[in-house]
Amino acid sequence: MAIETVLRDDVRFPVLNRGKNPRFPPTPAEGASRIALCDSTADVAEALERFVHAGLRPTVRSGGHCYENFTYTNPQGAILDLSMMADTTPEANGPKYRVAAGTQLGQAYTELYKRAQVTIPGGSCVTVGAGGHISGGGYGLLSRLHGVTPDWVTAVDIVTVDKAGKAVARRVDRNRDADLFRACRGAGGGSFGIITNFYFDKLPMAPVEVMKGSLNFGWDGMTEERFARILYLYSNYWATRGKDPDTWGLFTVFGLSHRSSGHLGMSVQFCNQDGTCNDLKPLEEFFALFEECKPITSGAVKAPQAMEDHAPQSAGGGDDVCLLAKHTVTKRNWLEANVGGGGGGSNAVEQRRKHKSTYMKGAFTKYEAACIYKYLNVTIPGVDLSRETVLADSFGGAVNRKELIEETSVAQRASTLKLQFIASWVGADQDAPNLKWLKDFYTELYSGPDADARHRGTPYHGDGYEGCYINYPDVDMLAYEFWPQLYYGDKGMYPFLQSVKRKYDPNNIFHHAMSVRA
Repeated sequence: MAIETVLRDDVRFPVLNRGKNPRFPPTPAEGASRIALCDSTADVAEALERFVHAGLRPTVRSGGHCYENFTYTNPQGAILDLSMMADTTPEANGPKYRVAAGTQLGQAYTELYKRAQVTIPGGSCVTVGAGGHISGGGYGLLSRLHGVTPDWVTAVDIVTVDKAGKAVARRVDRNRDADLFRACRGAGGGSFGIITNFYFDKLPMAPVEVMKGSLNFGWDGMTEERFARILYLYSNYWATRGKDPDTWGLFTVFGLSHRSSGHLGMSVQFCNQDGTCNDLKPLEEFFALFEECKPITSGAVKAPQAMEDHAPQSAGGGDDVCLLAKHTVTKRNWLEANVGGGGGGSNAVEQRRKHKSTYMKGAFTKYEAACIYKYLNVTIPGVDLSRETVLADSFGGAVNRKELIEETSVAQRASTLKLQFIASWVGADQDAPNLKWLKDFYTELYSGPDADARHRGTPYHGDGYEGCYINYPDVDMLAYEFWPQLYYGDKGMYPFLQSVKRKYDPNNIFHHAMSVRA
């Protein structure tokens, strides 16, 4: 059975009944009544069935990074905590690779690398749990090379609840419950059952080495015209040259941060398709694009001495330092470059957050650049906006294999940029102005001259956009009756998911504000 059920009077409960965002639950009284700590699929099935028969609504946590309040506000309900189910040991005579749902990404990268020098093309925040990340279409720095993580999943362990309230542990794949298997590959968590393990018959080889670098632009002297030019050069590259296979090993995250932060910063990772850094022409070409915009010198590693003191050894021996224009990059062992440096660790001050997302298919328009510039320069008396940012991630490449739309539930297979809008602040008294800033920004951005009347205020599917990312859920989108199409496309994916919901969760045991509706 579940190793332990922690109740409200337990000293551990206040810590266990919260995730990475202190906004949730809003008050202790709105939280769950108990938390089951599970060690195995059998534990999950036992605890789940017990809770269902007691009339307790179950919610699930693996890493605790959910962007909305889908787990913790569950008055008198129960949380099933899978964070201790963090194993990558393959089963005897089973699939070659396994990642349990509670495994944090950093652990998965490390252990898969040690076992076979393979990896999953997952995210850069190493504390994110695999359960929600993979089931919702998790992507990261290697996705342009290898697609999104659910593209590689070949089987899933999931516990569902039948009409009689019995918990059913299933191993689903292309031949067993194939419809449920497809739904588990990108539709997001909390709709069909509780995933406990992901299996992979094959995984991509981890790169031998990567080049890590940065590109920074100061806000001092930044005009709207210069800002628009930088955004155009960046986004147009991914919509044109970035579609060529020799660039697929190039992944960037461009942080369009509020003026009060001081600068706009871009992180860059590159390797060739064979996992080496033998040909740096695509990287040099990318950096050269921005010379006209006069970037300032900056980076995680600023000088050879710092690299020698702190950077790990590369696969080829010592660190090779490559100076490209004004930008310092360093050759690093892939694993240490992406896991050893941390990322996503705990903050000294817990920040309250709100997120939105967009899949983009082309370059930023003049209207969009002007709107982004406007909101990144807004000032609100008494409100610190220095943490507000838009992360513009490169996308596309191997992700955009159209045939995988029919195999997975990831509908967005034509985008070249993925945007994450982030409002971050300290203190509940700052909730209202920060939430309003982000909502106004997003709504105005997608209400430009090219927006159609019905979908105004959203990045609905069309020539420029492919909707939103379900792993960055945003309950504001519920105001639009077409919100499911924003996340699942308008080509029949959502009706398919509804049929899976009716079949495997007939009593709607698994539900939250943005779960699939039967």
